[in-house]
Amino acid sequence: MLPFVALAFVVITLVIVLEVISYQSLKRIPAVATEEFPEIDRNLLDKFSSFDSELGWCPQPNREKQKDTGDHLPGEEVRSVVTYSTDEYASRVCPARERNEDADVTVSTYGDSYCFCREVDDDETFQNYLAQELDTHVANYGGGNYGLDQALMRMKRQYPEEETDYVFVVVTASSIARILSVWKHYQEFGNILAVKPRYVLEDGELERVDSPVDEKEALLDLESKADFLREYDFHYDHWFKPHYASFPYTPDFVDKPEYLRYAAITGGKELERRVGRSIPGIDFDAAQTQSALRMEQPRVRYHERLFDTHEYLFDALIEEFVEYADEQDFTPVFAMVQQLRYAKYESEHGPIYGDLVDRLGEKYDDLETVDMARHLDPDDGVESLYVERGEGGHYSPETNREIAAVLAEIVDDDR
Repeated sequence: MLPFVALAFVVITLVIVLEVISYQSLKRIPAVATEEFPEIDRNLLDKFSSFDSELGWCPQPNREKQKDTGDHLPGEEVRSVVTYSTDEYASRVCPARERNEDADVTVSTYGDSYCFCREVDDDETFQNYLAQELDTHVANYGGGNYGLDQALMRMKRQYPEEETDYVFVVVTASSIARILSVWKHYQEFGNILAVKPRYVLEDGELERVDSPVDEKEALLDLESKADFLREYDFHYDHWFKPHYASFPYTPDFVDKPEYLRYAAITGGKELERRVGRSIPGIDFDAAQTQSALRMEQPRVRYHERLFDTHEYLFDALIEEFVEYADEQDFTPVFAMVQQLRYAKYESEHGPIYGDLVDRLGEKYDDLETVDMARHLDPDDGVESLYVERGEGGHYSPETNREIAAVLAEIVDDDR
């Protein structure tokens, strides 16, 4: 009897150990959700300086932040720190030219982090290069993680204070998912502070659904708003629940080789951090980036399906942009740019948004459209368009210069 008891004890102990290891590993894997309502502590909330009751979040005026891009290994000297600065309008600083209301042409840009130009310095944004090309200040109202909806909301709030001849809206294809989102955590697991408004179509008309969070303190009790979040965030049913890991955790962890690989890489990075030196011959940062990109492929295909099922909402938002341009008398320009995860997928499968950009250009006579992927064709692979390390996936200074040249042609052609 005793051997069986001892064996049972060993088996139970192993199962418990495996469950703990699996759960802790799954918590660190970006493709898996392990909690619907993770706790938001006071320290995290205090750091959320960009909270905005109307937009969800928004860059603040007169700020300067230095960001370590991670372009170094443990124990090495930091080699790449970028500076993000905003002016009194909360536009990213454009060092090339100062604002001049009497300039021959005035330009402003709105969009997501690719519009903001993360991972490069203030003088390496496409807006700064565009300012040099056009000899005029170019305002940068990009917002990290913004969708087309938030970009338009910010434009309508900001434009009356800074009217310009041209307004460029620059977003990535992930906007198709972002315009269906209310709480980013339901699609970008762990992005727990990002609660936003969105638009829905009611009888063919856009109706704004305001954010359920009108003050930052309310983020501490998001669970009380669960019914609202689940109803208005499309991804709760279609992405979050299918990727939600629950007890027992071991099958969810061991059944996917990429999860095991990512966990091993993360463990290697943690070991390097603890010993304060890199392991010779192994670049864990690069390996982790590649593993994360592989795990991103299902999300890319998911977004591709969203363009099939919800392109009508994207189109309605573009129509809103065009109508606002007509009302305010400026030239609207829509530019689609690519995140790295899309660029790799689309180099083999074609754009996940199909011929959307062409169709928008044909449908709206007053709208200029740019499919930037057609203008960026590197000889040494799409990855060369982006910063090499760090957060990964944003355009390099060289690519931003190319983008500026493409956008400058639109303005020059009208002169």
